[in-house]
Amino acid sequence: MDGTGLLFQPFIDALPDDIRVMVVHYPIDETLGYQALRSYVEAALPEGPLVLLGESFSGPIATAIAASCADRVRGLVLCCTFVQNPRPLLGRFKALLPLLPIRSVPGSLIAALLLGRFATPALRSLLEHALSRVSPSVLRARLRAVSSVDESASLLAAKAPVLYLRATEDRLVPAANARLIEQLCSSVHVMPISGPHCLLQACPAEAVAAIDSFLREVESRHLYSEQASM
Repeated sequence: MDGTGLLFQPFIDALPDDIRVMVVHYPIDETLGYQALRSYVEAALPEGPLVLLGESFSGPIATAIAASCADRVRGLVLCCTFVQNPRPLLGRFKALLPLLPIRSVPGSLIAALLLGRFATPALRSLLEHALSRVSPSVLRARLRAVSSVDESASLLAAKAPVLYLRATEDRLVPAANARLIEQLCSSVHVMPISGPHCLLQACPAEAVAAIDSFLREVESRHLYSEQASM
């Protein structure tokens, strides 16, 4: 949800050299909702075919783009994320979210929610640094956006194969969200990985192995499709 891109570094470091990656950084001081962020991301994406990865807060954005740019998006990876508000209770307190004292939340509590038993001093430091870069008003606005998001229709419309990485010890996004995505997209492959909500950060090697296999499958399907159309 920070959108700084800083938290992706452990994951990027674990990627093989033949995978080209681009991280889209969100503005840290603009209170943009999902629609505006989607436009921001679309404008930043490179030309040509691509595979999208949407983690946590960004899952709905990646899903919406996969539907609207179906001719370019060859695969969609969703990590510890959702297409609808993952916590119904959040919607009930939507009106109070602008008052949430973000900076007063103890770092130990945030680490417990996002990293659990996988927390290390290095990961806690990285997490604190990323969150400290973002304006509290921006973080509150993004929480408010989550409380009413619904990209179910986009998932139904997406044509690309989907890989869902589900952290088995995710304390933020319940497993029910993966089940909903399975109901909406019969072709999705759900890959459970032992890890916390910050899966790409705490278990980068396991996440990369699953994504690398998915990318090879996507490439194989595309080559087969090209040969069949000749």
